[in-house]
Amino acid sequence: MAVRVARGDETATRVLDVAERIVQTRGFNGFSYADVAAELGITKAALHYHFASKAALGAALIDRYCARLSENLAGLSAADSSARARLRGYAALYRNMLRQERMCLCGMLAAEYQTLPAAMQSAVARFFTLNEAWLEAVLSQGAAAGEIQLAGPAADAAVAVVAGLEGAMLVTRPFGDLARFEAVAYPLLAGLTGTLVSAGD
Repeated sequence: MAVRVARGDETATRVLDVAERIVQTRGFNGFSYADVAAELGITKAALHYHFASKAALGAALIDRYCARLSENLAGLSAADSSARARLRGYAALYRNMLRQERMCLCGMLAAEYQTLPAAMQSAVARFFTLNEAWLEAVLSQGAAAGEIQLAGPAADAAVAVVAGLEGAMLVTRPFGDLARFEAVAYPLLAGLTGTLVSAGD
């Protein structure tokens, strides 16, 4: 079960910030409490006070990441009613992570799925379901408005978009070249919108 971080709990927030960055660069199995404690200059006992186990910390990381995603998606929906603009903004979320030399937290965790605690596995699946549900709604609305061209169910297209963007991040990582991400992401979205969709800067 995820730990609830109280508002104003600065140490717990700092722990989550450091752990998130490490997982996004090295993976969940690539760090220990000692790594986080050393970076923050605190004891491992202090970490255990806030997060009794690494599994609890992992679940809290995903909870916070999903909450942030929900806010971002709500912001995209509020900013523009155009499906094309929403897709452009969605792709930019991935591109911006790469610009920070990070991977999607749950994409990294999905690669380690079989080794994760059951609660974390369920939380990772929930993250992707959240993405797909939002995209399905955007694609369905876009198709109804004539903005989006779907060859099949919107739900299938939503899965393809998530998989395509996550995969684009993965193949870009060894080279550190955003052009590789764009070479996959933009044509993928163009296939739905009929126009070249750019994530922008």
